[in-house]
Amino acid sequence: MSETSTKPYLLRAIYEWCTDNGYTPYLAAMVDGETQVPLEFVKNGEIVLNISFSATSGLKMDNDFIHFHARFAGVSREIFVPVNNVVAIYARENGQGMAFEVTRKPEPEAAPEAPPVAETPTLTAVPTPQADTAESQSSDAPDDTPDPPKKGGGRPTLTRIK
Repeated sequence: MSETSTKPYLLRAIYEWCTDNGYTPYLAAMVDGETQVPLEFVKNGEIVLNISFSATSGLKMDNDFIHFHARFAGVSREIFVPVNNVVAIYARENGQGMAFEVTRKPEPEAAPEAPPVAETPTLTAVPTPQADTAESQSSDAPDDTPDPPKKGGGRPTLTRIK
């Protein structure tokens, strides 16, 4: 018998810690064919979800899937996230939480002689309304360099360090 992963237990523990301390638990996940989320909110193959009690209905965190209903732009959606796709769970208010490696299943269509491509998950911050307006007023040239962390006053972000 194979040993059960610790990841779903750690996810439930951080979720409980967040709610016990009055924090808003956020879940960052990689999106693939097994993930059922509103695709219009996916950025760079990832989605960040508010999984607090007030934002979800029927939240169930199993060992294989996280399942709940949530409203997006006023429309109720059913959400399925495989535990293997979870990149991080953290408190919105202070950024404390835990990041995980994403375990990928091998692609059945891949040629046997081609080596598997390693994908590095990335975390992105949830933009604040003020950041959206500031970005829309900036130049149209794309800026691929991330902004340096802001000291005090801003929204906390979770930074993944290998």
